[in-house]
Amino acid sequence: MRSPELLARATAPRIHPREHVVVALEEDWELAACPPDAHADPSKLEQLDWMPARVPGTVAGALRDAGRWRPGDGRDLDAEDWWFRTRFRSSPAGPDEQVVLALDGLATVSEVFLNGVQVLGSQSMFAAHEVDVGARLQEQNELAIHCRALAPLLAVRRKPRARWRTKLADGNLRFFRTMLLGRAPGFAAEPAAVGPWRPVRLVRRRALALRELELRPRLDGDRADADGLLSASVLLAPIDGREIEAVELELDGPSGAVRTPLALSDEDGLVRADGTARVPSVARWWPHTHGEPTLHELSLRIATSAGAVTVDAGCIGFRTLAPGAAVAHDAEADGLDLHVNGVRVFARGAVWTPSDIVSLAGEEATLRATLELARDAGMNMLRIPGTGAYEGASFHDLCDELGLLVWQDFMFANLDYPIADEDFRETVEREASAVLADLAGRPSLAVLCGNSEIEQQVAMLGLDPALGRGELFGELLPGLVERAGIDAVYLPSAPCGGTLPFRPDRGVANYYGVGGYRRPLEDARRAEVRFAAECLAFSNVPDEAGVEAVLPGAPGDVVVHHPAWKAGVPRDVGTGWDFEDVRDHYLQSLLDVNPGELRRVDHERYLELSRAVTGEAMAEVFGEWRREASPCGGGLVLWFGDLAPGAGWGVLDASGRPKPAYHHLRRALAPVAVWMTDEGLGGIRVHVANDAGTALRARLRVTLYRDGEQRVADAHEPLRLPAHGICDRDVEEILGHFADAAWAYRFGPPAHDVVVASLEPDADGAEPLAQAFRFPAGRPLRQQTAQELGLTGSLSPLDDGALALVLRSARLAYGVRVHVPGFRGREDALTLEPGVARTLTLLPAAGRSPTEQDATGALTALNLRGRVRITPIEAVS
Repeated sequence: MRSPELLARATAPRIHPREHVVVALEEDWELAACPPDAHADPSKLEQLDWMPARVPGTVAGALRDAGRWRPGDGRDLDAEDWWFRTRFRSSPAGPDEQVVLALDGLATVSEVFLNGVQVLGSQSMFAAHEVDVGARLQEQNELAIHCRALAPLLAVRRKPRARWRTKLADGNLRFFRTMLLGRAPGFAAEPAAVGPWRPVRLVRRRALALRELELRPRLDGDRADADGLLSASVLLAPIDGREIEAVELELDGPSGAVRTPLALSDEDGLVRADGTARVPSVARWWPHTHGEPTLHELSLRIATSAGAVTVDAGCIGFRTLAPGAAVAHDAEADGLDLHVNGVRVFARGAVWTPSDIVSLAGEEATLRATLELARDAGMNMLRIPGTGAYEGASFHDLCDELGLLVWQDFMFANLDYPIADEDFRETVEREASAVLADLAGRPSLAVLCGNSEIEQQVAMLGLDPALGRGELFGELLPGLVERAGIDAVYLPSAPCGGTLPFRPDRGVANYYGVGGYRRPLEDARRAEVRFAAECLAFSNVPDEAGVEAVLPGAPGDVVVHHPAWKAGVPRDVGTGWDFEDVRDHYLQSLLDVNPGELRRVDHERYLELSRAVTGEAMAEVFGEWRREASPCGGGLVLWFGDLAPGAGWGVLDASGRPKPAYHHLRRALAPVAVWMTDEGLGGIRVHVANDAGTALRARLRVTLYRDGEQRVADAHEPLRLPAHGICDRDVEEILGHFADAAWAYRFGPPAHDVVVASLEPDADGAEPLAQAFRFPAGRPLRQQTAQELGLTGSLSPLDDGALALVLRSARLAYGVRVHVPGFRGREDALTLEPGVARTLTLLPAAGRSPTEQDATGALTALNLRGRVRITPIEAVS
């Protein structure tokens, strides 16, 4: 039952007038465990074993901080009851204020007690609550949160029975609104999310309360200089008897502030303010790959009988969005082919994972840095999957700011959810309404998806895929989306579309042909993928620091068959293989090495080649999909960041550091990019993309080398690409003669073994805008000495503590890695063209003083034996 003091939060914004006092209850929290149902209230908890805890946070986070848990321990956090408590000073509500206890997320079945009295019961991890506690506050207060053991609740047989079963997680989780990550054997078995994972706050409301704030921006027509229209609806509740006399919307525009009065009306004793603001020739919001993500600050000026009240209402952006170029485009049939502001956007990115899966409460600075890594990788879309949890306002604010599109799943995956149950249906309606209220009007929101893999789950069991859609995903959720007036594409499931929802050439697919199903790289084109909501899923090997993190006490003992290492390698439940076996398959097929034998005789070499092969494979796939002739509208890699130390699916390791695979993707996904495809007897095609909002003037150079050193052919041509343009050229057309560039005719030994395509500024000697390499006779893996390669690196200081690293190599240096302790490169795992210098920027790691100039380090390469010492700053100053 809902507490009578519980205030509706389905559409209440997390925005407050400046007169409100918001106190975050973050200090002096404690945590203790007890057997299930051992304590029904907090009156007899003193005998428990209490430890410090962080809130917002989780049980796993507190145990980790106390040194009582680490990934792989296998402790079932759902098997115990957990109590959180804190004490704080306050005072009862004054005559002119309302005091609310706001709890933004409790995982999962929980009761909240204030001064020994229960004030709230919650059944959902995803529900936010507000409780009026003004009359219950004392000078000294104790707040206790009881998180009940989920395991005994899962053991209870419930109706209706599931119409299908999944190996993803315990089927009875379908009755509980909680996160599947942490409860999914194989790829995310731990830790279960338990505790107040979102902020707990005490809000002293004065003057008035903002109950609803609905903002719906749009453009008035298709012209480039179209006006922006912002429809606003505000619901206000006066607190101290004052009257609301006027409400004005203030929005910054190209020529200064735009002020629009809103019309007032009475709504059950509250005040509704409605109106539409017009911003002449508004600057549009773009994904960062295609333009500037322009935002406009918004505020409310509220005149009352007791003075003015100001509300800072955040930022909004104006843009148009369509699922395809044609008005009648059907994403379920034709795939997702997003057009933003009338321009086709090849959507690329990754499936998002929480930046700290243990505490679920990462620092905002960490969140910003992680999202900036996504932006810097050329990604323009992130998907929040139905196996996880909804992200907070900070995440979406940053995506708006950084120009990252968001694909938002509702939190449903694989299971047969009991939507016929009235209580469950009411919970889902409140949850979905709150999510839509939080996200509506955000320019970054592009896709809303009913669930992850339910239709695929049903179809692969041989059942009718329509069974997986049903009322919940076919009627209820799309109806709520439509009534909310949200400008985003709704998909009922991912994958979906076509005769069978998992066929990649129709609708939206999960593509693991290259990857889990070990298909050759050619399958990426043959499959005719329209859009990949998930794809590739490689066990990506981290850098040395990421390897050492697997076994912190004895990093030298980490080998790929160590149980601690294997714990971080994803696998499908019930199979005799894992995704490391998938990676080994591509080591054999692409690099022509025997992975088992290589592991046995040279474990470090095995790791280095493994780091390279997954990144190269992913770059090849995106090169196929990004071609002008491709039917593909985009793809999202599974995942962006690892959940545990080791070789997980992420292109970032568990601490947020980029893996080598990240850098291969960064080059493939860059807004201005060049890449090549092997067309067999059709030769080699060079592809150039200019996603940017300005025209590109450059020169495209093609060079062929023999023995990684001798230049045998070279030509260039001017290239003019319009904004948001793409083109391709034939290598031999640029050269002006037949050269068997792909070594497809094989009239004799290869006349060259390297093809370089370089996109360069018109000015001679400038750094290339983008560069790509092709190896018709196979990748150059024969290891050479430093003297044979002629590889060198030298450092010089830059502003703000950064360093410039100049790289040179007399012969082609393949897969060059930069190792400078305390610094990270914007670019790494790159190939150096013979005799052509490259300058890289190295950024200081967090916490390093900008005045430190003692950096030194080394270079490695896949075709280098040993390491090359980088010339330190002192030696070149």
